[in-house]
Amino acid sequence: MTVIKINAITVAADSGDELAKRFAARAGAVDGQAGFEGFELLQPTDDRNTWLVITRWADEESFQAWVNSPAFGHGHRSEAERSGQPAPAHVGVSSELWSYAIAGGTSA
Repeated sequence: MTVIKINAITVAADSGDELAKRFAARAGAVDGQAGFEGFELLQPTDDRNTWLVITRWADEESFQAWVNSPAFGHGHRSEAERSGQPAPAHVGVSSELWSYAIAGGTSA
């Protein structure tokens, strides 16, 4: 059964573009992870400052294997850090991890 993990990241009002830029430059290490089914970064289209990072996994075990892997740490480092430079300032003010299972709907 597919498991959905949502990282709700609240950013300062002027930091959304930087968050999107950092995700565009992400390492991509998750793409080859066993059980990984997909990823989206959702930008708010109203006055909210909370962006959603949606990942889909074959099961909870696949997600936990990713979180506990060395690739997880690497994938969450900035482009600058991966090239040996100092880490840039955080753009997120806060974040929460939400977990869901698909309970109904239609297929695309």
